[in-house]
Amino acid sequence: MGGNAMHSEYYFEQAIEQSLTTAGGYVKGNPKDYDPRLALFPKDVVAFIQETQPKVWEKIHNSCKDETETRIVNDLAHALDTEGALSVLRQGFKCFGKKIKMAYFAPNTSINKTTKEQYDANVLKCTRQLRTEFNEVPDMVLSLNGIPMITLELKNEFSASGWNVEDAKIQFKKDRNAKGRLFEFKKRTLVHFAVDTCDVYMTTKLDGENTFFLPFNKGYLNGKGNPPVEGDVRTHYLWTETLARHSFMEIFARYMHLSVETKKIRTDTGFRYIEKETMIFPRYHQLDAVRKLTKHSKANGSGHNYLIQHSAGSGKSNTIAWLAHQLASMHNADDKKIFNSIIVITDRIVLDRQLQETIAQFEHKDGVVQKIDENTLQLTNALASNVPIIITTIQKFPYIMQSIRTQAKKGIKVDLSTEGKNFAVIVDEAHSSQSGETAMELRKILNKDGIESAIAQEFLDDGDEDESELTDDVKKHLFAEASKRSRQPNLSFFAFTATPKWKTLACFDEAGDNGEAPFHHYSMKQAIQEGFILDVLANYTTYGQYYKLIKIADNDPELAKNKTKALMARFVSMHPSVIAQKVEIIVEHFRTVTMHRIGGRAKAMVVTNSREQAVRYKLAFDEYIKEKKYTGIKSLVAFSGKLEVDGTEYTEPKMNGFKETELPDQFDTDDYQVLLVAEKYQTGFDQPLLHTMFVDKKLSGIQAVQTLSRLNRCAYGKEDTFVLDFVNTLEDIYKAFKPFYEQTKLGDIPNEQKLNELGHTLDQWKFYFEVDLNDFANIWFKDRSKLTGHEHKQLNSIIDRAVDKYKKIHPDDLVHQQEQQKLFKSQLQSYLNLYLFLSQIMDFTDSEHEQRYAYLKALLQKLPKGSKENEVDLSKIVELQFYRLQKLSENSIDLGHGEAKALKGSTDVGTGQAESTDNVSHLIDELNEAFGTDFTVADQLFFDQVEQAAIENEEIVQAVNANSLDSFTEYLSGKLIDLFLVRLAGNEEVCNKVMSTDELRKKVAKRLAKHIYTRTKKKV
Repeated sequence: MGGNAMHSEYYFEQAIEQSLTTAGGYVKGNPKDYDPRLALFPKDVVAFIQETQPKVWEKIHNSCKDETETRIVNDLAHALDTEGALSVLRQGFKCFGKKIKMAYFAPNTSINKTTKEQYDANVLKCTRQLRTEFNEVPDMVLSLNGIPMITLELKNEFSASGWNVEDAKIQFKKDRNAKGRLFEFKKRTLVHFAVDTCDVYMTTKLDGENTFFLPFNKGYLNGKGNPPVEGDVRTHYLWTETLARHSFMEIFARYMHLSVETKKIRTDTGFRYIEKETMIFPRYHQLDAVRKLTKHSKANGSGHNYLIQHSAGSGKSNTIAWLAHQLASMHNADDKKIFNSIIVITDRIVLDRQLQETIAQFEHKDGVVQKIDENTLQLTNALASNVPIIITTIQKFPYIMQSIRTQAKKGIKVDLSTEGKNFAVIVDEAHSSQSGETAMELRKILNKDGIESAIAQEFLDDGDEDESELTDDVKKHLFAEASKRSRQPNLSFFAFTATPKWKTLACFDEAGDNGEAPFHHYSMKQAIQEGFILDVLANYTTYGQYYKLIKIADNDPELAKNKTKALMARFVSMHPSVIAQKVEIIVEHFRTVTMHRIGGRAKAMVVTNSREQAVRYKLAFDEYIKEKKYTGIKSLVAFSGKLEVDGTEYTEPKMNGFKETELPDQFDTDDYQVLLVAEKYQTGFDQPLLHTMFVDKKLSGIQAVQTLSRLNRCAYGKEDTFVLDFVNTLEDIYKAFKPFYEQTKLGDIPNEQKLNELGHTLDQWKFYFEVDLNDFANIWFKDRSKLTGHEHKQLNSIIDRAVDKYKKIHPDDLVHQQEQQKLFKSQLQSYLNLYLFLSQIMDFTDSEHEQRYAYLKALLQKLPKGSKENEVDLSKIVELQFYRLQKLSENSIDLGHGEAKALKGSTDVGTGQAESTDNVSHLIDELNEAFGTDFTVADQLFFDQVEQAAIENEEIVQAVNANSLDSFTEYLSGKLIDLFLVRLAGNEEVCNKVMSTDELRKKVAKRLAKHIYTRTKKKV
């Protein structure tokens, strides 16, 4: 290295050292004090023990005399070699039968002055240019009480050679002996940083060329890297924040842990198990999230809802474990515990195990973590006895009260008093766990004693006159029930998800650094750019499907238009020849491309649109493989329950040949390569060898992101992914992914006014009246555990009044009756959903809405279900004349351009118009002949897009409102060319056909004008 480079890096080194030894709380170390034989700073070891444990030192000295220092240092070195540095720091080591501590970590409270003094006695040193036994000279070593803990290699891009962080990584890989005393895994230094002025990378294990570095960067503009800093380098946070004294001590006390993963591998003689050890050091976003969450909770106490939007690949399981442990031991400024229990709600077995193992390394005592895996009484007792960390599923909560009542009947008293208690609830995958009735039950159980009666009393004092029909006891229970839905001051929710729905953003609305939810964010963009997940949209191929149906029935029945279109699409998708074509494409692509990826270990997933289609795929798949006599490709199928297809009953275990629970492990072996799924394994399934996905299901929004993200896990040798999509367009997938690529925004959400409108709309059907609601409430809002059989009969009788009216609506017109009943059900369901949502995010306890909600929920359960007797068997009406698949595009989907739309809730819920009808022959004409020409199905989609664009055009809408249909048709004919030109790309052929003759253009304009005119008028 030239003199200028040495000079430049020398000052970079010096600046870091100065920061650490002043504001950072370190002492400047002398490289000559380092003993390369022991890889320790013996003088610092001795000084720390003499200062903090004089009695222990004296007892050993009485036995060892002049050999005391040598004996202690050698015993420490032996303990480090056998137990590892992290264990010795936390547990100490034995010397001459005496326990010696090598670090004192910060206490949870400030009550004990001795522990504070011990913590202050720790000595952190920053030593530059020490020399190892192999004459290696690391730029900087950070030590704690004489034990080296961290090494740094520093590069300055301004040096003459222009070396940067990549050169620092190469230096660790090539010039540092991974078996040397200073660098050997877990025995001395536990983390190694490669640093320049722009980027930081770290590793916890040196392994020559195989050393794997992780970025330790803040992120910039939702991507990789670090933001510019006025007057300082971009990486200053490493030494001014992360490695500063208190942060350094906290990381080694509360974050770093040794993860031991047991893997089952196949050998010639069967299976054997191997253990892989990984030293975990938090990534920057994990450390930042936990610290900001705990800081806010410590300052503000309970009663807050936090959303942590962390992408897949973010290390969410570790973040949850660290957060749970920190919250469980956190005290406020008055040294009082902030949360009595931390409740982790998850359905993932891996998180159960990881939480237990991780926290065990911090605590070293039983009873800190309890997994609820027996019954609800176990959960009840855990809550009552203040178990610090409870792991459960949200499904257990609705049964707690039932469990308590059962125990009471047996004469067993269960104490579930929550008076004065606060709880932190950590939700793994927020949108799947924190919604609806189950979440309300959770809040009900954890509600503070006294809140119900206080609210109820306030209600009784301020009750409106029109509620006089209700008894005081019912009013009290009614209002208490409503109060349990809204937020509670003794509960804080910490919700983790990569793909928040708009409801999730609205419910978990604690503002982060930018003044809005989510509270903390690690984007998909940053995860991809930092290499933690793969870009599943980089290789995306779409297919178009073209088919023709002909009518074979003698009659021409009139059927519901949209429903029959859906039935026709299903008829085509299930057709044996259609599935056979797709299976051929899937198998041949797998054999020619996929099976050669990831060192020949790559696997694929086929996403089907129903259980029946999954079964048909499996049968066709196996038949094709057998017919072609292919080897090295076997399939598994995943679907729930049992179903009958063509007279034969199928189940997943029957088709696969083993138990349902064994599927993930079986698919992990080399025996199976393709997994055919229907709903199952589209979320939460972690198989890093998944490389290719074949999609035969319409995907949108969160479902699209979660499904395709099954491919994004990294694996050794996995460089890319591939998606072949039979159904969705590139635009569909772009729209689904874009809101979650950087930061998800919340748009307008429905409010209480919308709820009032929906309530009024339902009331106007006159299926029920105020007397029905009151009669129902007077029985329902008693203590429901004490309801008699007679009262249950009364409730049914009250609901039956409305059911009878519902059944008798338009008795002379069966089609219209079904349409109106469907509309009412839709509005009813929308009201129930909207009330559940609004009651979670708004501080209102409206007894009228709660009363109507309880009544309508019961009514929905009693309304007649649709009969299958009227189902249409299209196989007797139409026949598939031809079917063709054509590749439309081979592309990457670039999420880096364009603005993501904010997520919005529907504000027009349940107010759709009744479905129109049309003759089957006309519908077939629409699909096959597209206005009397040889247009394809793809052309029909083009016309649908034109129609939708017109409806959203304000000028055209004004023309509708100002003209008759004939005048508007003439107007639209002139605007047609403008609407077509916007969508010309990819639709040249259909545009040319339409515009080539006046007669055809007028015919298309007339058809479109009628649809646009009718739809626009209905919206007014």
